[in-house]
Order: sequence, then C-alpha cells, then structure tokens
Amino acid sequence: MAGLSLKGIGKIYSGGVIGAKDINLEIEDKEFIILVGPSGCGKSTTLRMIAGLEEISEGELYIGDKLVNDVAPKDRDIAMVFQNYALYPHMTVFENMAFGLKLRKVPKDVIKQKVHEAAKILDIEHLLDRKPKALSGGQRQRVALGRAIVREPKVFLMDEPLSNLDAKLRVQMRAEIGKLHKRLGTTVIYVTHDQTEAMTMGTRIAVMKDGYLQQCATPTELYDEPVNVFVAGFIGSPQMNFINVTLENKEDGVHLKGESFDVLLPEGKASKADLSAYYGKEVIMGIRPENIYEDEAHISSMPNSLAQVDVDLTEMMGAETYLYLKLDGNAVIARVNRRTTAQADDKITVALDANKVHLFDKETELAILH
Repeated sequence: MAGLSLKGIGKIYSGGVIGAKDINLEIEDKEFIILVGPSGCGKSTTLRMIAGLEEISEGELYIGDKLVNDVAPKDRDIAMVFQNYALYPHMTVFENMAFGLKLRKVPKDVIKQKVHEAAKILDIEHLLDRKPKALSGGQRQRVALGRAIVREPKVFLMDEPLSNLDAKLRVQMRAEIGKLHKRLGTTVIYVTHDQTEAMTMGTRIAVMKDGYLQQCATPTELYDEPVNVFVAGFIGSPQMNFINVTLENKEDGVHLKGESFDVLLPEGKASKADLSAYYGKEVIMGIRPENIYEDEAHISSMPNSLAQVDVDLTEMMGAETYLYLKLDGNAVIARVNRRTTAQADDKITVALDANKVHLFDKETELAILH
C-alpha cells in the first residue's frame, strides 16, 4: 500500500484557466481522505491528476516514494471508480470484473479466485453471469467497486461513486464503502460534493473552492474550527448562520452588538484570542442552527444573549423542527425541539449560545475566534 504526497500541484488550462492551484496535501498510507466542495472547485481535476488522466501543469506528485508526474496511468498502481460505473454492456459481471486482470495476462485460475473473493465481499456472487443492463444502480456500483478491488491497487480513487443512487441506497453504500476500506486496508481518495457524505465517511476532509485547497482536517475539526467563512458555511446542514456585528469592549466584558441585540461573550470565550484589534469594528458572527434556542430553560439561563426574531416558516423534520427566522433583516435558521409551539408570523425571543459563536474578519473572512 502507499501514501501520497501532493507538493504544490496544479492544473492550468489554455487561456490561463485554473483547474486547480498549489495543492499541498500529505495523504497517509491506508487513509480515507475526502475531497469536497461545490461544482467547479477543482476536486475532480485533482483526482484526475492523481490518476494520470490529467496532465500536471506544476508541482510534484509522489505515490509512495516515487515521483509519478510522467508515469502512465496504467503504471501508477491505482484503481478508479467513476460515478457512471463505466461497465462494458456486452460483458457479464464476471467478465467486467476480470477484464483488467486479463489485460495484465494474469492466469485464469487466479482471475477466477480473485473475482469470486471480491464478489463475496460485495455480496454479488449470484450476479456474476448477468449483464449490466439486468442490474440495479446499486448492483452496478458494486460491480464497479469489485473491478477495482480485484486489481489490489495501492490507491483507490473514487469520483462521486454514489451520486446516481437514490437517497436510501446512498446511505447503505456509504456504510458498505466504509466497511470495505477497513477490510482492505487501502488508501482511498474519494471525491464528493455532498458534505454529509464527506462528514460520515472520511478520516480527513479536504475542502476546496475555486481550485484552491481551503482546509484539510478531521470532520470534527472542520465543524468546530473552520478556518474561514466558506468552510464554516459549507460544512454543516443546515449551514452556519452569519450576521454582521460590532465588537465592543465594555466594563463587564466584550459585547457583540447587532441592530436589535447585544450578546455578552463569556469571559473564558473572549480570552481565547486577542480581539483588541477589532474593538469598535464590524466582524462576522457565525452561529450554528443547533446553538439557537427558543425554550424557556435556555432563555432564562442565558439572559446576556437574547434576541427578538420574526418566524417566517417552521419545518417539522421528524426528530426536530427547523425555524426560519429574521434577525436584523438576516435570514437565520434555528434547529429546535420538535415540540416547539412557534408558528409562522410569530415574534419570539431566542437565546444565542455565546459559548458557541464563531467570529470572522469582515475583510479577509478568516476566523478570529472559535
């Protein structure tokens, strides 16, 4: 197996269009790393550079200790799983899974053994004689995974492999791929635009935007300590709320002042960073939906962080309810107990958990305080 080292790699297309730029990433052996970001952020371009399907314009790519910038895809010892499965329609499942091994002149008895082993792992042994058109989407995806597994590559590359499946099957296949990774102990690099997929599957997540890597960290670190407004807003569903506030230093401590509300930062929170450069200035306050409360217990225990809001809409989500609110003209979402009595057009008081707010510089959008 092998780790990977991306040293400032980038892809510049003709006309100076940036596909990806200055990507620095150390991927450990056996790690499951996710590249995530909106469409056009450069995640698939980065994956294709690793695969050798896209020429690297700058930087160096190492698989293990070997520089592979100019190594042909077939010699990189990687296997790629695409979102459209890329199965040969005229071949059976067995033939599809065996195809790569046949090209490598692997003996027939070894091919048979490897295909059956992989089919058993993926629970598709009973499908080996069928053609792809007789399979469901989930079964085709398992065949595509099986074709990659039989090659026993150093690195698995997966490009949105679950995006064509329905929601229930996607959840099931997420768990299957996670189990598969543990069982095979290979390095997996997985591309998705779905941040829920990213948060539940990866040991680390690399968040990309406009061709640049924004932050690479564990799911918990990304959620609790995003480096900038983009990462904070991209990771988490519903996304973090952002409100412009003025930072004021008063006798009783540091206040976040909006048009109609005033939140006092707890002393322990305010001392986590030197905020003096921002006193009297506007900053961006970020607060996650689950840290906004409308129940009596929280309102009475947080007298220094209350705000009056208008309820635009309530959405019952089963175990919880989403409240769509207006605070100082900003659209804000709160994730509250399903038993809430709040209704559209109500005016209610909410408590903002001051221990959980994030602050960002208004100019650079970089994090100041978590």
